[in-house]
Amino acid sequence: MEHTYIINGMTCNHFRSSVEKALNAIEGIHATVTLDPPIAIISMDKHISTEVLQDALSKIGNYTIEMAQNAQNVSHNNHQDHTEMNSMHKGHDHSGHGHQNHDHAGGHMAHMGNLKQKFWISLIVAIPIILLSPMMGMKLPFSLSFEGSYWVVLFLASFLYFYGGWPFLTGAVSELKAKNPAMMTLISMGITVSYIYSVYAFVTNYILQVPGHRMDFFWELATLIVIMLLGHWIEMKAVGNAGNALQKMAELLPGSAHLVQPDGSINDVPLQQIQEGQHVMVKAGEKVPADGKVISGETSVNESMVTGEAKAIKKSEGAIVIGGSVNGSGSIVVEVTGTGESGYLAQVMKLVGQAQQEKSRAESISDKVAKALFYIALIVGIIAFIVWYIIDKDINIALERMVTVFIIACPHALGLAIPLVVARSTSLGATHGLLIRNRNALEKAKDISVVTMDKTGTLTEGNFRVSVVKSLSGRWSDADILKTMAAMEVHSNHPLAVGILDKAKEDKLEIPKAENVALISGTGLSGTVSGQDAKIVTAAYLDKNAVSYDKSLFNDLAEKGNSISYLLINDDVAGLIAQGDQIKPEAKQTVKKLQNEKITPVMLTGDNEASAKSVGGQLGISDVYASLLPENKEKVITEYQHKGKNVMMVGDGVNDAPALARADIGVAIGAGTDVAIDSADVVLVKSNPYDIIHFLSLAKNTTKKMVQNLWWGAGYNIIAIPLAAGILAPVGIILSPAVGAVLMSVSTVIVAINALMLRMK
Repeated sequence: MEHTYIINGMTCNHFRSSVEKALNAIEGIHATVTLDPPIAIISMDKHISTEVLQDALSKIGNYTIEMAQNAQNVSHNNHQDHTEMNSMHKGHDHSGHGHQNHDHAGGHMAHMGNLKQKFWISLIVAIPIILLSPMMGMKLPFSLSFEGSYWVVLFLASFLYFYGGWPFLTGAVSELKAKNPAMMTLISMGITVSYIYSVYAFVTNYILQVPGHRMDFFWELATLIVIMLLGHWIEMKAVGNAGNALQKMAELLPGSAHLVQPDGSINDVPLQQIQEGQHVMVKAGEKVPADGKVISGETSVNESMVTGEAKAIKKSEGAIVIGGSVNGSGSIVVEVTGTGESGYLAQVMKLVGQAQQEKSRAESISDKVAKALFYIALIVGIIAFIVWYIIDKDINIALERMVTVFIIACPHALGLAIPLVVARSTSLGATHGLLIRNRNALEKAKDISVVTMDKTGTLTEGNFRVSVVKSLSGRWSDADILKTMAAMEVHSNHPLAVGILDKAKEDKLEIPKAENVALISGTGLSGTVSGQDAKIVTAAYLDKNAVSYDKSLFNDLAEKGNSISYLLINDDVAGLIAQGDQIKPEAKQTVKKLQNEKITPVMLTGDNEASAKSVGGQLGISDVYASLLPENKEKVITEYQHKGKNVMMVGDGVNDAPALARADIGVAIGAGTDVAIDSADVVLVKSNPYDIIHFLSLAKNTTKKMVQNLWWGAGYNIIAIPLAAGILAPVGIILSPAVGAVLMSVSTVIVAINALMLRMK
């Protein structure tokens, strides 16, 4: 049995690797961690107590864990140990469940704890430090001092280093353990060198009173911590995330089931106690508790939340039902064939988890820049120390050069370069119906070469409507055909009946009364309307009973993806009604625009091949994959990726979730299921497929601004680091710490202005 724990609010690559290492060090335990921001899902082959888990986490960082009450729906199937633990983010707003107003952690800094609280406390502490200490040795007009003020600065700076800097320090430890130094390591190097050297300067200047004055960097320490906290808080707030796909999938299942006992009585039991081979009753309107086979009763089941296809499916004895689908108006008894890991939803969850874990390993452009700067600064700083010590034989001068290099290498602007662009981009996107939930998607968009799209709900409306009402006899009008069929469909719970009745209502027709309505097994209905014997049948019935009809008309309508019902009056074909899913008006324009951009559109659908090819033909999509299960969709995307293609997936159903998670960029239709939305990187709120084009345009402009800001925020180091190291000292040119501080301030202002200039074209 697999035991699963949910850690909320601490998801990042380094957190995952650290947790896996800590837990696998426990004898007899094998643990894997899957990221699904803002949560991490820990799966273990053995149960461990909360105390042991909390102890293991405490070795990674300063995390406070509290137990939350088990959610009924999270403990699904055989997973009896789903325990949700929340880090104590007192400043976070967990009350909303939408996607527009969250203060949740996201991205590589989600493990930092409550950044909002840390930022404000750090800012309050930093203000007196800034007022009482010089900026890299440069006296400011607003600086203050009094007898013993340096002790106040030392105390406040020490608190700030350990309190405000702790998230960066723990993040750096995780990065270094993973042998992947990046932003956290660069920031930690800057603040640690600033603090340690400043303490050294304090001791030698004020306690030991060694001759000569050594400059401290408390001003840089305070401003660096505050600005970095602000930058990451801005980014996390911009790319908020309130939910997770795996938990939403678990919630598709009910918490209990109506278990049929051998004596025929029914007991309600918790879902996890249900076993294969048992019989459960599913009442009208309830969710099917587990995969199974109908052994008695007849109904129609809405599988749209599971399969993504809008058409409800008629179920009678022998039919297969999927756990999580919604029963219609009839009651059925189901023999359970799949629970736990064998169930449909469990398999989908496994696919999503695996895909998200692999996808989360992607490295952002800012981390790549930070990694390069870390190595450059480390190497240049050490060389500068050695060379200056050899030349001057003065350790203070050598230390000051090295420290200046380290601090300049971590400029304030770098902490705001990406967050400000992301904040501006997500704000622009939100005003245009685009919710960006993973900022890496903005960076990957420029490389997309294939866009795979689900059919139903994405390219089509997802609702079956009457497309054609046609009289095939001169004795009856189209309205007569619709009224007569609607009269009988009033007595039916068949999915196609809804479309016919909606059409009659839309046309404001007065529906006559039907009498003696009876079900024609597997075919349709029979009855009496206005004194005439009437039947609603399929083309198969007409063929079987040798009733002649226009087969070319039938083929023409069927090829367009329609379901066709014929009306017989007194055994003569009187007319037909064709119902089909309607293509969204913007779909064709979207496909054409993608093709103009040299991006290949691909349709992936669980619908039948004839319907899929019909829609594909109308839209101009030549690559069509039909009758796909969730694993098939994910497999198609994987195959494209193995060919070197960067893939975007657009979908709206649970069966799209693995593909959304596997794709380089997952885009969910806003009208889709919560599971699809929480598996995606981007949500199209308006459910308009053309917003795919808007997102690609926004992403292209955003990436351009990111690169520009990284050059402004860190690019000047190409000149500043060598100068700070003293490479031109022989000709009398050396970058003083004060000038370095001015350069950093200027670059920060430029970065902020440049981010605000981002536009959505």
